[in-house]
Amino acid sequence: MRTAYSVETVRNAERELMARLPEGALMQRAAAGLAAACADLLGRVYGSRVVLLVGSGDNGGDALYAGARLARRGAGVTAVLLAPDRAHAAGLAALRRAGGRVVGTGEGEALVEGADLVVDGIVGIGGKGGLRPDAVPLAAAAGRSRGAVVAVDLPSGVDADTGEVHGVAVRADLTVTFGTHKPGLLIDPAREYAGSVRLVGIGLELPAEAELEALQHVDAARLLPVPRAESDKYRRGVVGIAAGSARYPGAAVLAVAGALRGGAGAVRYVGPAGDAVVARFPETLVSDQGPKHAGRVQAWVVGPGAGDDAATVAEVLGAEVPVLIDADGLRLADAEVVRGRRAPTLMTPHAGEAAALLGVDRGEVEGGRLAAVRELARRYGATVLLKGSTTLVADSGGGAVRVNPTGTGWLATAGSGDVLSGLAGSLLAAGLSAVDAGSVGAYVHGLAGRLAAEGAPVGAHDVAAAVPEAWRNVLD
Repeated sequence: MRTAYSVETVRNAERELMARLPEGALMQRAAAGLAAACADLLGRVYGSRVVLLVGSGDNGGDALYAGARLARRGAGVTAVLLAPDRAHAAGLAALRRAGGRVVGTGEGEALVEGADLVVDGIVGIGGKGGLRPDAVPLAAAAGRSRGAVVAVDLPSGVDADTGEVHGVAVRADLTVTFGTHKPGLLIDPAREYAGSVRLVGIGLELPAEAELEALQHVDAARLLPVPRAESDKYRRGVVGIAAGSARYPGAAVLAVAGALRGGAGAVRYVGPAGDAVVARFPETLVSDQGPKHAGRVQAWVVGPGAGDDAATVAEVLGAEVPVLIDADGLRLADAEVVRGRRAPTLMTPHAGEAAALLGVDRGEVEGGRLAAVRELARRYGATVLLKGSTTLVADSGGGAVRVNPTGTGWLATAGSGDVLSGLAGSLLAAGLSAVDAGSVGAYVHGLAGRLAAEGAPVGAHDVAAAVPEAWRNVLD
């Protein structure tokens, strides 16, 4: 499990560690890791031109010490000081002893544009509210640079705790982060500024519960339901799909497609698209008598393509089994009823639907995804899976938010969310908790999208068809 911790937690852990180490030892550990990453990126250090963008904080000190190490290996290193009177004195002395030179911001832009490597040490993880005006031209120059850009701990201008970006920020090719990931490295829009992320261990002792968690293959494999010898279709779980309408029969077909590949032993379909569903998936158990008379299920999926069928949504929400609410169901569900449910509820909005539920603009959700998913979970007393460029899963009881590391931009296609709903609903019926069903469903769905696309456009049906391959990929 990849984890990320808040700035406050990291700062506390750093203070505790520094109290046990010789003065400056922790910064030297960070600088050694940073210099090694820069050297790997350069390939040939000797003769390369390296420019350090140095602010007044410890990140600037890390950059200076790393620059000194590169200078001793033959690189031409220049430090651009944004606050000369507050630059890290010992780091600055080390750079000068190694043959590096120091300039002010007036010379910085031209140097940055011609560098082989730019090291961003402008602002540390405690920075808030975007870059100061004097740093903006240097960040823009880094974006124009012909060389690679390496961020120290976090790209300057992004919020470490929330992933928000206010104004101009440095866009890195590589971020070298110390001790642990920070939430902003895993959540868009900040994640897009981080490039590849390299974690350097510096010996921090961190709490068991993180701010964010990101499943890896081994975590997903542990959670995926695998039938035993004594399993039958009912013991494996039955998922009910209440979806589709005369206008949107495809939503029902795609939700069933995801459900059939999601680990449950059987799928019951209820709705007006029964003929379309059976024509594509004859193994589906179809009923036209409504959710209450469909037969026993261990979980329901309601809402994809439902149109204005509020009665079916209300009937499903009255069931005493886990329920996944998606698409039209999110609009039709009564908030008080959702909050009052005793069985688990998993809501799966995209940013536009989340904005409507919260009564804010879509841009506010997209710019503050972590705050939005937590607020939705709190407001509805439900687990919420917020779909998007970085899918987040939050539980109403608090705890670590799950962030999905798989996926591809090609998943932004009509019907993809319907497949995810069926897949995650099937995992609910197989016995996973709402948090696990949402995060594992998103993980497998994202991986299936990658496998189906292979760099080319795909349809939602292609994603559903690739789920078994993704499942095998995880288990193998």
